[in-house]
Amino acid sequence: MAPPAVVAAAALIVLVADLFLPRERKPLLGLITLAGLVAALALLLPLRDGDRSTFCLTPAATGTGVTGACSYTADHFALVIQALVLVAALLTALLSLDDTRRLPAGEFWFLLLSSASGAVLLPAARDLATLVIALEVASLPAFALVGLKRGDRRSSEAALKFFLSSVVATAVMLLGVSFVYAATGTLHLTELATRLDDVPGQLGTLAEAGVVLTLVGFAFKTAAAPFHFWVPDTYVGAPLPVAAYLSVVGKAAGFSGLILVTVIGFPAYADVWGPALAVLAALTMTVGNVAALRQNAARARSAVRLLAWSSVGQAGYLLVPIAAAAYASDRHIGSTVAYALMYAVVNLGAFAVAALVARTCPGNRLSDYRGLYADRPLTALALAFFLLCLAGLPPGIIGLFAKVTVFSAAVDAGLGWLAVVMAVNVVIALYYYLRWTAALFRAPDEVPERTPEEVPDRPAGEPQTAIPVAPAPTRHLAPVPVTLAIAVTAVAGIVLSGAPQTILEFAAVSLF
Repeated sequence: MAPPAVVAAAALIVLVADLFLPRERKPLLGLITLAGLVAALALLLPLRDGDRSTFCLTPAATGTGVTGACSYTADHFALVIQALVLVAALLTALLSLDDTRRLPAGEFWFLLLSSASGAVLLPAARDLATLVIALEVASLPAFALVGLKRGDRRSSEAALKFFLSSVVATAVMLLGVSFVYAATGTLHLTELATRLDDVPGQLGTLAEAGVVLTLVGFAFKTAAAPFHFWVPDTYVGAPLPVAAYLSVVGKAAGFSGLILVTVIGFPAYADVWGPALAVLAALTMTVGNVAALRQNAARARSAVRLLAWSSVGQAGYLLVPIAAAAYASDRHIGSTVAYALMYAVVNLGAFAVAALVARTCPGNRLSDYRGLYADRPLTALALAFFLLCLAGLPPGIIGLFAKVTVFSAAVDAGLGWLAVVMAVNVVIALYYYLRWTAALFRAPDEVPERTPEEVPDRPAGEPQTAIPVAPAPTRHLAPVPVTLAIAVTAVAGIVLSGAPQTILEFAAVSLF
C-alpha cells in the first residue's frame, strides 16, 4: 500500500509546511509535491513480482476455514493504472510549477496530492465500500481545484456544475450499492460475482436495479453521454493544468472503477450491463465528436472547449472494450487499458501546448493557434503530432493501433453495429483534428486596418490621426517546466509510435 500512502503523506507534509513557509519560499511546496509523486512511482517497481493482497476476510469470517476475499489487491491491472495516474499527476505538477502565482500555492498542491492519492487507491480496491471512498477522495479535492481561481466567475460556475453533477452521481451510486448489498449480503467484488449467480427470486429485481444504478453513477464519473454535460464548462473554467489532470486522471479513476465492478463484481449480469454500455459508447462518441465539430466551425471558440468535447468522444472509444467483455472474454479489457495509456500521453501533451499558448493568448481561442509554426516551430510540430495521434493517423502510429485494437474488440464480440458507429465517428473526428493541425502551419492572421467609421469618436477640436493598429504580440520564452512537459509527452508518443507493442501487449492478455 506504499504508493497511495506516500502520496497522502506528501499531501499532509505540504499542508503543514505551507503554514510556516514565507511567501517567497512557497515554490518549495511544488518541489515537495514532485518528490512525493516520484517516490510513489518508484515504489511501484518492487510490486511487479506478483499479486499482493491485504485486508482479507479471515477464515472465521468466511466460515470455510480458508482466507476469503480481500479489499486491496496490487495486481497487474492496479499497477498499470496507478503508474498512469502518478505520471499524469507528475506532468500536471510540472505544468503548474510556475503557474500558481495567482492561486493559493499551499492549497493547490495539497488538493492535487489528495486527489491523486484517491485515484491511486481506486484501481487496487476490491470491495464496493473502498471503491466508493477512493472515488470520492479523488473527486472532492477536484471540486476545489476547479474553483481555486478566486474572483473568477467562470471558475466558480464550473466548480458548482462539477460539484452538483458529481454529488448526484455519488448519491445514485450509493443507492445502487445499497441495493446490491441488500440482495447479496457482501461488498467484496469476488464474493459478489458468486452470490449474484444465485440471488433468491424475490431479490432478483432489487439486485438488477442495484447493478444499473451503480453503473449510472460511474457513467457520470466517466463523462459518458448523456451524463457528460459538466465537462465543457468545467474544463474551460478550471486552471489549465487542472483541466489536463481531470481529462486523464479523472477518466482513469472512473474507467478503472467501471471495469472492476462490471468484470469482477457483476459478471452474472453481463446481459444487463453489456448492451447498456454498448449503447452508451455509441452515444458518447457521437455526441462528443459532433459537438467538437461545431466548436471547430468557429475559430473564435475556445481550444480547451474543443479538447473537452474531444475527451467526451474519446470516452466513447474507451467504453467499447468494456461492453465487448460482456459478450466475449475479459481479455478485451486490455484494449481499454492500451487505449487509455495512449490517450493519457497525447492528451496531456495537447494540454501542455495549450498551457504554453495561454501565456501569450489568455483567450486560448482556436484562431490563436494559426501560424504557430512560424513563431514556435517545435511546439507546433509537437501539437500536430498529438492531434494526429488522437485522430489515428500516421505518424501517430500508436493512436492508429490503439483504435484498431478497440475496433477489433467490438468485431470479436459480435458488435458489428458498434464497430460501424465507431468508424463513422473516427471519420468525423478526422475533420476537426486535421483542420486544427492545418491551421498551425498557415500564415498568421493579419491585424485588419479599421476604417474611419470604426475609429472611436474623438473630442471636438482634436484632430483625427492615423488609424491605430494593434501591436504585434510579443513572444515570451517558454517556461522550463512547461517545455519539459511538452518534450516528455512528445518523446513518449514518438517512442510508442516506434514500438507500439509496449502498450498494445496489454490488449492481448487478460489483466485479472
